[in-house]
Amino acid sequence: MEFAASRALGGHPDLKIRTGPCGFHLFDRRTGINVLLEDVTVQPEYWSSAPRFVSIALTNRCDLACSYCYAPKNSAFLDSRVLLPWLRDLDLNGCLGVGFGGGEPTLHPDFTHICEFVRQQTRMAVTFTTHSHRIDSRLAGALKGNVHFIRVSVDGIGMTYEAMRGRRFDSLRAHLEITRSIAPIGINFVVNATTFTDLDDAILLAMEFGAKEFLLLPQQPVQGRRGIDSQTLTSVRSWVLNYSGEVPLTISEIGSDHMPVCPLLMKEIGSHAFVHISADGVAKLSSYSADGIAIGESGILAAVHLLRRTLEEKS
Repeated sequence: MEFAASRALGGHPDLKIRTGPCGFHLFDRRTGINVLLEDVTVQPEYWSSAPRFVSIALTNRCDLACSYCYAPKNSAFLDSRVLLPWLRDLDLNGCLGVGFGGGEPTLHPDFTHICEFVRQQTRMAVTFTTHSHRIDSRLAGALKGNVHFIRVSVDGIGMTYEAMRGRRFDSLRAHLEITRSIAPIGINFVVNATTFTDLDDAILLAMEFGAKEFLLLPQQPVQGRRGIDSQTLTSVRSWVLNYSGEVPLTISEIGSDHMPVCPLLMKEIGSHAFVHISADGVAKLSSYSADGIAIGESGILAAVHLLRRTLEEKS
C-alpha cells in the first residue's frame, strides 16, 4: 500500500500518503498542509504500520540543568549507523514525520547529517526541539533546507527564564533570531506555579519572533519531583479558555485532561499515532513512560508492533 501510494504521487519528494482507520491522509511536509479523505474506507490489513509521528531522543546529553527536565541524566546517544535504517523503515511504512530531541539534539555528533538524510532520503518531515543556545550562523547554515519546523523550549520570561535555565534571556532572544532563519518555529512552554504568570508575556515573545505555534506543557512529575499543582492547573485551564491570541495554541496530550482540545484523528490513537524512542533505543508510548520495548536486530517496526500488542493486552 505504501509503495502504491508513493507511485500515485509521481515521486514528489515532499508529498506523502498515509493509510489508516481515518481513510487516506495526504501530507505535504514543505507547507505542512494535511488533507484527510475520510470517506475512503481502508481495511486494517492496509493501514500504515508505522506511527504517524515518532519522537526520537538522539542523546540524553544537555548543557543545561533544568530541574523539571524529564530526560535521564546520562550520556546515552543513538549511533547514526543504527538510527538511519530505522528512519528509512519508518518512512517506507507510513510515518509522516520525526521529531528529534534529547537532551539537546544539537549535541549529537551527527545531528546535521541525520537531518539531511531524512530530508533527502525520505518523505518525512524533520523537526527538532532545542533550547536554541547552540544555534549559531554556522549550524543554521548547515540545517537550512533540511529542517521543516523547530520547537524552542522557553519555559519562562526574563528573570524567570534565567533562574530556571541558567542562561541569559537576552542570549535566548539573539539565538531565536538565528533559529527562525532556518525554518518556521514554535515555542514550547513548561507551565507550573513559577512560570504560569509569564504566559501572557511568552505569547508576546512568540508573536514577536513569528512563532507558528505555542505548545503548553503542564509540568509532569519526574525523578521524584512533583508535577503541576491542582490550583495552577485550574488557572491554566481558565487561561486557555479565555485565550484569544494570534499564535495558535496547542497542548501536550499528557496534561490535556479537561482542556478544550480538539483531536483531529479520533480513530488513530495510541501507538498508531505516536511513539517515542529513547536515547538508549527503547520504544515507548511517550517520553514519560517508564516501560517500553528495546529495539533489537529485528528493527524499529518489530519493536513498535510488540509495544502495540503489549499495550492492547493490558487494556
